[in-house]
Amino acid sequence: MTDRTGPAAEPLLEARGVKKYFGAITALNGVSFHVAPGEALGVVGDNGAGKSTLMKVLSGLYTPSEGELYFAGSPVKFHSPRDARRVGIEMVYQDFALAGNMPIYENIYLGREPGRKFAGLTIIDRDLARRMAAEHLDKLKIHVKSIDQNVEELSGGQRQAVAIARATAFDAKVVIMDEPTAALAIKEVGKVLDLIKSLKEHGVAVIIISHRMDDIFYCCDRVMALYQGANFADAPLKDTNRNEVIGWIMGTKGHTQSFAHDKVQH
Repeated sequence: MTDRTGPAAEPLLEARGVKKYFGAITALNGVSFHVAPGEALGVVGDNGAGKSTLMKVLSGLYTPSEGELYFAGSPVKFHSPRDARRVGIEMVYQDFALAGNMPIYENIYLGREPGRKFAGLTIIDRDLARRMAAEHLDKLKIHVKSIDQNVEELSGGQRQAVAIARATAFDAKVVIMDEPTAALAIKEVGKVLDLIKSLKEHGVAVIIISHRMDDIFYCCDRVMALYQGANFADAPLKDTNRNEVIGWIMGTKGHTQSFAHDKVQH
C-alpha cells in the first residue's frame, strides 16, 4: 500500500497565482503554495514579505483578489474562517486566543461544545466535554495537572499546547501556526516543537510561520520563502541550510557564507 502522507504525497491545500490588493498596495503578487498531508512546511520571509497575508487567505480571513485555492484537488472559495474550518483548516495565532478565566476543557470546545439541541439552544454536556478533552490531550501527549485548571494558571508552553489541542479537536487536516514559539521560555520550546512533530504523525499538514531557524530545521520537511509579496525560493530541508535560507529572507540566492552570529564562540 502506498503511503499518501508526507512531503511526496499529493497536495492537500494548494494556492495558485494568488494576488491580494489593499487599495494601491499589492500584498501578494501571484503566490503559489502547496502542502501535503503529514508534511510540515516552514514559511519564512522578512516583515512585509506577505507571510501573514497568505496565511489569512488560506484560513479564510481574507478573500484573494486573484488566483485560486484548492483543497484535496477541488477548487474552494472561503468567505470566512468558518468556511475554512468546515474543510479542516485551523489557525493558531501568536497570542493563543484563549479565554484565561475558563478551564482547559472549555477552551478546547469553546463555541463548538458537545451536547444536545433543545429549542434551538445547545445544552452542554460538561461531563462529555471533560472526557473528550482528556482523551484528546492524551492522544497528543499533552500533560496538564487537570483539565479543570484555568488557562490563566498555565505556562506559555502549556497555553500553546492547549491552543494546538483546540485547533485539532475537530478533525483538523491543516493547522497553520504563526510564530508558535515566539512567546515561550527556552525550556518549553522543545515540547511544543515535539507536539508539532506528533501532528505530522497523525497525518495533519502543518504550516509554520517562524523567524527562528532552529524551529524550522527541527520540525519541518520543507521551507518556502516569500520576498516582497512573491515566491522567492522553496526546497526540502535536506537540500538547503540555515545560511541559504537566511539569504532567501534577505532576497539573495546562493548565499553560503556564515553570518557574524554564527561565528560567536559559546
